[in-house]
Amino acid sequence: MALALVHTRARCGVRAPEVRVEVFMAGGLPQVTIAGLAGTVARESRERIRAALQASQFELPSKRVTINVAPAELPKDGARFDLPMAVGLLAAAGQIPLEALREVELLGELSLSGALRGISGALPAAIAAGEAGRALIVPEENATDAAYASQAKVFGARTLAQVVAHLRGERLLAPVLSPVAEDATAATTRGAEGADLADVIGQTLGKRALEVAAAGMHGLRFTGPPGCGKTLLARCLPGLMPPLTEAEALELAVIRSLAAPLREAGGWPTARPFRAPMHGASAVALVGGGGIPRPGELSLAHHGVLFLDELPEWSRSTLDALREPLESGDVQIARAAMQAVFPARPLLVTAMNPCPCGWAGDPSGRCDCPTDAIARYQSRVSGPLLDRIDLHVALARVPASALMAPSGPGLPNDAEASRANESSATVRARVLRARERQQARQGKPNAHLAPGELEAVIAATPAARALLERAADRLTLSARAVHRTLRVARTLADLAGDDAVETPHMAEAIGFRAMSIDSNPSLQATLQASTQTEHRAGHGVVGTH
Repeated sequence: MALALVHTRARCGVRAPEVRVEVFMAGGLPQVTIAGLAGTVARESRERIRAALQASQFELPSKRVTINVAPAELPKDGARFDLPMAVGLLAAAGQIPLEALREVELLGELSLSGALRGISGALPAAIAAGEAGRALIVPEENATDAAYASQAKVFGARTLAQVVAHLRGERLLAPVLSPVAEDATAATTRGAEGADLADVIGQTLGKRALEVAAAGMHGLRFTGPPGCGKTLLARCLPGLMPPLTEAEALELAVIRSLAAPLREAGGWPTARPFRAPMHGASAVALVGGGGIPRPGELSLAHHGVLFLDELPEWSRSTLDALREPLESGDVQIARAAMQAVFPARPLLVTAMNPCPCGWAGDPSGRCDCPTDAIARYQSRVSGPLLDRIDLHVALARVPASALMAPSGPGLPNDAEASRANESSATVRARVLRARERQQARQGKPNAHLAPGELEAVIAATPAARALLERAADRLTLSARAVHRTLRVARTLADLAGDDAVETPHMAEAIGFRAMSIDSNPSLQATLQASTQTEHRAGHGVVGTH
């Protein structure tokens, strides 16, 4: 009678809970019984293990074997437990020392030939194994992904025979080195990717909105005619954001590893992601889901930018699936047999035309869309979703004269024209200073402040509060919209280097919110221009802080 215990890991979203494979061997008719897995899964695993042991020329014990995969209530897919169950069976039969299993965890699917096949979720398993103080043995194709967990000791094996030889101390596997440094060096060699703000002609208000969005992680919506620069502006945003911290990069790498091998996804994250799914994507593709839950675009853009172009063309039910994750910062997927939680805190940027033809409000007067058609088009995006977006900006068509105008050193240039030609690096410096103030004050961006934290952090002057109260009554702002306006005003004050939120900051924040209330593009532009004028009057020209 013998009992062997093997440590392994299940997959549950970004978590890798511990699983214990217990193998009990006693006298009786030769039989293998697997408990703790679904019936079909258990039968398939038993046959794979039997064939793999025979193909690897290991002696099959002629005894009654009971394998328990615990805890039983934890949802488990059986293929990843093939290797630990086979090793546990050999250890219970005395063919592997029991002591060799105490400080190691195993994961892997077995082929009928005894070769190891890759599994999903190797990186979160490696992180959890490292935290538990154990080494991890995985299939060779998973070894590179698992090695990104620098605190874990990872070994990669091609066959069951190699794993057994390592555990017996006969032929030790070589530890896999973490490829993080290699990927970081390659990223530095490639240089920064994406568009530069200096490439955008005109659209001063749009550039200002990008700066505010990057400084406080505020959601942003651009509305304007075709070709006015909405997509180009959005692609500039990652270049304005601070570099990824090590903790953010690891969290993002874990999410990526659940969707595809990290090498296929570009390796270790060295830059903030920019995801731009097409408007035909389903709710599952956007938010995540499936029989075995997988992260969607919302989670793959975690700590980066999620850009949704042609917003009214998206299915309304798909867009509304974003509402709860935008509030909570994570995606909770519930299935009958499994629940999973994926982090989801991207900076949401959306773009849309003002009407079906795209030219409503344009001075050319080319729009002939009926008023009711414009209303139907804009109503495709629900009010509750728009309420969760902090910054709303109306963009106008850039005149051909501006597009063709020469630019460069030595040309006449006033202060505001100079700011209009700022590069992403210049704006990013201001964003970094504002982020540093937020980190020192509350340890997170302003957009992530909970409602209960606002009173202690906002520090608005009485005049600024009175202005917001009047605007909230006039625009019938919801409580959520009021809170989000306060967060934007706090970010504007941080960009200005001010400790208190003053009237010009609040006025500009209200201007960014007001566009979500009125659907007339001309009135939107006028209202935002007036708030910019008030900001200049109180604190100098926008963007000088």
